Amino acid sequence: MVDEHTVIDATRHPPEQWGRYLERFHRERAGITEAILRRAWYDGCDPYQWLAQAVPPGGLVLDIGCGSGPLLAELSGRRRIGLDLAAAELAAAHATEQDVPLLRADASAIPLRDSCIDTVTCSMSLMVALPPARVVAEIVRVLRPGGLLAATLPAGGPLHTTDRALLAGLIAALGAAPAYPAGTALPHIPGLLAEAGLHVISEERRRFAYPLRDVADADLFLDSLYLPGLPAPRYRAARTYLRALARTHRALPIPLRRLTAERPRGEPPGQAGPFTRPNGTR
Repeated sequence: MVDEHTVIDATRHPPEQWGRYLERFHRERAGITEAILRRAWYDGCDPYQWLAQAVPPGGLVLDIGCGSGPLLAELSGRRRIGLDLAAAELAAAHATEQDVPLLRADASAIPLRDSCIDTVTCSMSLMVALPPARVVAEIVRVLRPGGLLAATLPAGGPLHTTDRALLAGLIAALGAAPAYPAGTALPHIPGLLAEAGLHVISEERRRFAYPLRDVADADLFLDSLYLPGLPAPRYRAARTYLRALARTHRALPIPLRRLTAERPRGEPPGQAGPFTRPNGTR
């Protein structure tokens, strides 16, 4: 939730270490991302509502990195499939979206046939999935010709004048910016999409604000960040910093960007159901 250009080098944490870290993080903190983003507002909507506005009506939607299901809820009434690797997140999603098929799978190997999805959504998940190029290739594979990808990602702005000082204080307390598994790819996502054959249609940015009403809000925000290997003294320093902001009822900026990209038309869509692979297996 910081500037995509200041995220620490993800190569400090090999993919297998990230895998173990993320498995534990989402097992112990299922739903925490939803808890933060549902409280973050801009112009009367939260980031999930903003992303849902980019999803065309009708068709089958695949939500990659669906987590506890907030975007699935926003798309209620549509045909939806949720995909996530974290069992605890999927359990939380199932508790509220019992009519939605949920797949426990890696985004780099989506268990769906080619050209079966009308819209793929990725709410704050492209910077988590590894390897980025393979994940994007899988998105292209499952999209129908003319299908749409709609995604939200961390952004470097817009920011208010005071925002940079707030974020700089947090980063100073932590000793480094929060990390993402695919953080170094963030500035290059539009290029990755284009290289994979998607046509980028739009890229918009908004500054959402997460209000710090009390120390519980401060602690929740800190615990929502990916901080592998953070020393305990650094954690305590960041907690002290955020709690001090909460005592003055400050709001933390969460600048996001929303990308939409289309798979070009011209290729015949497949004929089987979405859960059938090209070789006929399920």
